[in-house]
Amino acid sequence: MINEQIRDREIRLVGENGEQLGIMSAREAQAMADEAGLDLVKIAPKAQPPVCKIIDYSKFKYEQSRKEKEARRKQKIVEIKEIRMSPNIDTNDLNTKVAAARKFIQKGNKVKVSIRFRGREMAHTAQSRPMMDDFAAQLSDIAVVDKPPKMEGRFMTMFLTEKK
Repeated sequence: MINEQIRDREIRLVGENGEQLGIMSAREAQAMADEAGLDLVKIAPKAQPPVCKIIDYSKFKYEQSRKEKEARRKQKIVEIKEIRMSPNIDTNDLNTKVAAARKFIQKGNKVKVSIRFRGREMAHTAQSRPMMDDFAAQLSDIAVVDKPPKMEGRFMTMFLTEKK
């Protein structure tokens, strides 16, 4: 809310240089802002009494948009990469999958490790849990288990994330 939109009886006023000007009516504060040739902007509407500041509103909006743009530029989007295996995977194939997962984790992504069970393999799901634990142990230097191995239908899944 700016200028005449502020309808509160009393407000706490902060000057253009950040100094506290005290508690006063909204009309007095608006008069001070007009005298300075600036805008009266409500900064903290939930406070008791609400806090308003005398600033150049267009400059304030511009700086706020610049900060938001900078924050968006710096944020990292974490993707989930999936490594699929079968319960009867060979040791060398498993090492290849571990190497791929290592690359994904080093780039800052999460890794979903899944084992697909087909037909009679469903009767031996317990034998695959040690394979998942071994997979996590091989990556324990750079990754931690985010979600432990868990059966979901025909898949056993586990999530790994980068160590902080």
